[in-house]
Amino acid sequence: MKGQHTLSPNTSTDPNLLCAQGRPDVPKIWQAIREEVQRVIASEKRLVSLMEDVFLSRESLACSLAARLSRKLAREDMTREELLPLLQEILLSHPKLVSSMASDLIAINERDPACHSLMHPLLHYKGFLAISTYRISHQLWENDRRDLAFYFQSLSSEIFGVDIHPAASLGCGLFLDHATSVVIGETSIVEDNVSILHEVTLGGTGKTSGNRHPIVRSGVLIGAGSKILGPVEIGQGAKIGAGSVVLDDVAPHKTVAGVPAIVVGTSPSSNPAEAMDQSLSCSGI
Repeated sequence: MKGQHTLSPNTSTDPNLLCAQGRPDVPKIWQAIREEVQRVIASEKRLVSLMEDVFLSRESLACSLAARLSRKLAREDMTREELLPLLQEILLSHPKLVSSMASDLIAINERDPACHSLMHPLLHYKGFLAISTYRISHQLWENDRRDLAFYFQSLSSEIFGVDIHPAASLGCGLFLDHATSVVIGETSIVEDNVSILHEVTLGGTGKTSGNRHPIVRSGVLIGAGSKILGPVEIGQGAKIGAGSVVLDDVAPHKTVAGVPAIVVGTSPSSNPAEAMDQSLSCSGI
């Protein structure tokens, strides 16, 4: 039935379901990225300055992430000289943030056939950079620095075309494919290992306050242009067809499509987010 969960705003029924997967080996990921950087430097001299600034002059993945985000987010309102130390302080003080971002890098590298290294998302994928900016803003929100959290949300919306409220609760291993026009509302909860394509909205309806946005369980694949509206729950391993409008709960491992969305079958994959199969070929309902 529609909207049956009774979560308090900004909380999960089980917080351990967010970033519950094993932590990635961050030093190993950092080493793999630096090896890829050496290949780029050897083959493309015009990128040497960028590689030096973002990677080779940095001591860790945390510092590299701060360097890249500060280059992308700098504006007259807050210059790179101001942003870089702020981002470094946040990331170095909260290693779980770096671990979460490393999990996102792995997810992109494993699920996107156009991605051929862990370095590319960090440099070029606005979906990854938008999620990373959200993770910064969410940490600020949790630390009661909410004006600054809103500032980073605004930057992400302006620069990457991705609008994620800093109070939303997002797990790890997330993949925003293309990412343009993704909107995730304040009381949304997205568990680990979810893949979301461009122009997806996790939104509310009307002017209801409190818990008013979707819960998306682990392993879900949300197709391009889909709108999931209201306090509905998308069950583990479900699949949302492109362009669908979802107004009711979706049972685990079911595939829904249409406007409004209806069940069209059961996903042949136990983890659609990892399979990334966006077709509607399904087993029986």
